[in-house]
Amino acid sequence: MSTIITLVVLAAIALYVIGIYNKLVNLKNRHQNAFAQIEVQLKRRYDLIPNLVETAKGYLKHERETLEAVISARNQALAGLQAASADPTAATGIAQLAGAESALTSALGRLNVVMEAYPDLKANQNMMQVSEELTTTENRVAFARQAFNDAVTSYNSYKQQFPPVVFAGMFGHSQDATLLEFEDSAEIQAAPKVQF
Repeated sequence: MSTIITLVVLAAIALYVIGIYNKLVNLKNRHQNAFAQIEVQLKRRYDLIPNLVETAKGYLKHERETLEAVISARNQALAGLQAASADPTAATGIAQLAGAESALTSALGRLNVVMEAYPDLKANQNMMQVSEELTTTENRVAFARQAFNDAVTSYNSYKQQFPPVVFAGMFGHSQDATLLEFEDSAEIQAAPKVQF
């Protein structure tokens, strides 16, 4: 009788360990899929930026440096995305993407400031359409980034809990996944200052 009880206990432990393994795999796949969704939206964004620059070129002849900075930042961000896409679980690739995205956001911000000085450009139908598509894509990127960070947090939280923490390293889940954060995240989270 005691051997039957021992076998039942061992079978229950084995099933529990199998459940831990399966959940780790499931959570890892979720955060990798969430990164794939970011990748889709960022590629869309990178494809829209040359259209924006081409539309603006005719109006911004004196702002060539700004346009070149946007294209350069876009190319760096695309390279960062390709590096991160190679292994979405690698912290270095995610960090490279975050840095490149921060530079691109800054360059696009400078372009928006320059465009404000050209009312004819702002009123151009093509420019309005590309700007609207870019804004929509920015919102999609933000939602995809939030879903990715949520999936990473779920994965990291589960694998750091007991008992999964005991088995995670043995199952090939020793490294925590990296959140996609930007260099200016402290500034983004700070409350805006209003002065009169």
